Amino acid sequence: MAGGSPEHLRDGHSKGGSQMNMLIRRAHPEDCAELTLLSFASKRYWNYPEKYFEIWKSELTITVEYMRANRVFLAENEQDIIGYFSIVEVKDAFWAGKVFINKGFWLEHMYVNPRYIKCGIGTKLINYAKNYCHQQKIHFLYIFVDPNANGFYDKMGAAYLGESLSSIDGRMVSEYRLDIE
Repeated sequence: MAGGSPEHLRDGHSKGGSQMNMLIRRAHPEDCAELTLLSFASKRYWNYPEKYFEIWKSELTITVEYMRANRVFLAENEQDIIGYFSIVEVKDAFWAGKVFINKGFWLEHMYVNPRYIKCGIGTKLINYAKNYCHQQKIHFLYIFVDPNANGFYDKMGAAYLGESLSSIDGRMVSEYRLDIE
């Protein structure tokens, strides 16, 4: 059951096509370091310039405080944490530099271990997030989406809202809204 007890999934596939056991559960404080490494590795998969990572350092670092303040879930198999996402509630809209952040719930992080990209893990994480939100009576999630992930969120049925400035000068990201049914 999403959001309650851990959910075991047996239909994940590795890149080799064999079945993989996967568990989605609430992340624990001891997972912070590994989630931070996964954040950086997943971003590096897309060959962003190294100078971006200095700017993103605080955004990509998962701390115990972040975990206590937000809802962080991870997917793991027998060997690895293979992905994670977080849901953040913004109680009042605000400006973060040149970026406007709407009041509401946000899918703030959604990262997949590069070894498991294109294996359906992202879809499973989104479905889990939607089930969790449904249970919590969260009706939609806002999402800032990296350009490389627009197609994924289009496939997930998220509605494109427009472009927004990012934390990188001169770079834009898409803003989406994922309705929860």
